[in-house]
Amino acid sequence: MVTKTEKKILSKEEPEKRLILRIKKTGGRGRNGRVTIRFRGGGSRKIYRIVDFGQEKINMPGKVLRLEYDPNRFSFLALVEYQDRDRRYILAPDGLNIGDEIIISENAPVKIGNRLKLKNIPEGTMVYNIELEPNRGGKLARSAGNSALVLAHEAGYCHLKMPSGEIRKVREEGWASVGVVSNPEHKFEIIKKAGSVRLKGRRPHVRGAAMNPCDHPHGGGEGRTPIGLKYPKTPWGKPARGVKTRKKKWTDKNIIKRRKI
Repeated sequence: MVTKTEKKILSKEEPEKRLILRIKKTGGRGRNGRVTIRFRGGGSRKIYRIVDFGQEKINMPGKVLRLEYDPNRFSFLALVEYQDRDRRYILAPDGLNIGDEIIISENAPVKIGNRLKLKNIPEGTMVYNIELEPNRGGKLARSAGNSALVLAHEAGYCHLKMPSGEIRKVREEGWASVGVVSNPEHKFEIIKKAGSVRLKGRRPHVRGAAMNPCDHPHGGGEGRTPIGLKYPKTPWGKPARGVKTRKKKWTDKNIIKRRKI
């Protein structure tokens, strides 16, 4: 949801030509032509903006030229021009304005939009676009209105409270940007009509109970009948609802406190 004030701030210019790509639509089909993700298709045409999640221009000041709407994400983008005249798109934090200067440096001031190593960010600071592994680009806290809270520094690790409530350790040598991702009002967006979802490339989702028995475990029966099972199942017969789906990952060892389900 874009407010009237933000509409005035966001640029109406065409996106930077060098920083755009056209991505071919798949309709939810994999390389063999079969549907791998159901209920995908249609949607308005989108041009992908190449976002610099790594922000490699270290120790080089940059100036925010404009703030732009991005059709591929709910947060806004900032077009930054660095000292060497190179332009890059970055995730715009909430509170960043046109004409502001930002810098990526180990000893940069703790200011909205600046990017520092986690070891130099004090406790109590909100950060976003955080590197899970040093120098591999930002991976954590990148969606609209999201951020992580720096809790502590210990033995080469930084303790972060994630948007989900999970507390995890991340190596201090990784980079993170100061602030909160822009467009926090997105969570209050109300979908007013079915066409809005279709424009995003989402086709109608059909209930399993409305299908035939050959198409779904819940299908079949005369009229509105129960699913006939002790617990709901997916179309492929696996348990659904309340079943843990997270597989064991190599980063699990760094979780201090699990999120509340």
